[in-house]
Amino acid sequence: MLDGWIRRIVDPPLDRIGQRLARRGVSADLVAGLGFAAGLAAAFMIVLQVDGLALFLFALNRILNGLDGAIARASRRTDRGGFIDIVCDFAIYGAVPLAFALREPETFAVPAAVLLLSFYINGTSFLAFSAVAAKRGLESSLRGVKSIYFTVGLMEGTETILFFVLMILKPQWFPVLAYAFASLTFMSALARIVLAWRAFSDEEDGIS
Repeated sequence: MLDGWIRRIVDPPLDRIGQRLARRGVSADLVAGLGFAAGLAAAFMIVLQVDGLALFLFALNRILNGLDGAIARASRRTDRGGFIDIVCDFAIYGAVPLAFALREPETFAVPAAVLLLSFYINGTSFLAFSAVAAKRGLESSLRGVKSIYFTVGLMEGTETILFFVLMILKPQWFPVLAYAFASLTFMSALARIVLAWRAFSDEEDGIS
């Protein structure tokens, strides 16, 4: 929900840095790999309860995630890069709740599982919508230039970052934050499903 507003603020400086890095021969794939490593390290620090370092590494992951796209836009966007980017994003988004579940299984495992289920359903609806949109030749730049079609949702990247930062800063609040985040994510998935039902209806074929 906040991504469109945030991108108007962060994209210009990221694009300038991305252009400089691209001119120096830094590849988007390298930056994406470093960002992925930072994200996994952040999850590991959450498990170890080294929260200050976890927050730093998670912030580094998000910055590098933005930079790899900026470098790609300044040099050459590839389908492989777009694929790797989305896989890395989903992996890190799943690793953080898992890290909290491993940190305190007795208290955090169930809310983490509920949150991961909401991610699974939301991610499925997102990717399925993108696949059908690509099949129909639909395009959108509402969330910047992307390799796949992005729909506007209630819970997007910015909201995910905010919730994860709160969880790392206040781990004792994790169950409440996880259930709240999961509820909003379920709502986002439901809204996308309703949108798909309407957008992909074929009146001439009827409903099967």
